Amino acid sequence: MSTLLQQLANGVVQGALIALIALGYTMVYGIIQLINFAHGEVFMVGAYGGLATYTWLVPEAVKDVWYVSLPLVLLGGVAISVVVALLMERFAYRPLRNAPRLAPLITALGVSVFLQEFVRNFYPNATAALPFPGAFVQGQLSLGPIKISWTGVLLIFVSIILSLLLQTYINRSRMGRAMRATAQDPDTAKLMGVNPDRVIVLTFVLGAALAGVAGVLFGTYYTNINTDMGFQTGIFAFTAAVLGGVGSIRGAVVGAFIIGLVKTLAGQYMPGGTSYDYVWIFVVLILVLVFRPQGLFGEPERVRA
Repeated sequence: MSTLLQQLANGVVQGALIALIALGYTMVYGIIQLINFAHGEVFMVGAYGGLATYTWLVPEAVKDVWYVSLPLVLLGGVAISVVVALLMERFAYRPLRNAPRLAPLITALGVSVFLQEFVRNFYPNATAALPFPGAFVQGQLSLGPIKISWTGVLLIFVSIILSLLLQTYINRSRMGRAMRATAQDPDTAKLMGVNPDRVIVLTFVLGAALAGVAGVLFGTYYTNINTDMGFQTGIFAFTAAVLGGVGSIRGAVVGAFIIGLVKTLAGQYMPGGTSYDYVWIFVVLILVLVFRPQGLFGEPERVRA
């Protein structure tokens, strides 16, 4: 029983990380129906941006003061992720906005490979995994047989709070209403005074900011980063978005926690162990889509006249 409880706790931490990335996938698809496969690399460059900030910009005197260094590292990671996402949207996706869907999809794959190779070739020593500073309180929280590092607790807390803030922003703010209107019918929203370019740019910025936070917290939790982390974690995040219903904020978060739990429990109890956790994740996804093709919280796709 203690092993089961510990794996459940580990799954919640994994789900919290995946949720921050899955939100970017689901927001971009909800607005412009683009599956942005390069979003995992936005998460990856956020981690490297945070590491660069800690290495070269954070003063030596405050590197060991987590409540000073961690916000600076998060700010650096978010800034790099947002800049990369803005460049991606402006030069890779905007020219193809009215092109057939296959064109931006292939472009997204190309951008993903480009970002991986760019970081691998130009970031110092990025050809191998790099150690990431433990820029938070060390030690563990013990709840009976369950032990969670304080970084894991921070990851869960930040993920839930940011998800709730994002949901509130989309539901309550003026720009949030513009985003929902654009997602439902961009042509009508434009006639009602909504600037679609501004909405799309904001969507990329919000998704990239969440991915940047996730990248820094990933490095802090696992204590190392590599250029493949975006592709690997991005697969889980994309699967979570599809499982929950692409376009649904709540669905992306719920799907992420389901994926996190399936990953850790399958690795512990299912045949093949962690080598086959991908298999069991996609088995769950297929079963859900067979009976509910739009995902757990998605709505059936409407054909626009």
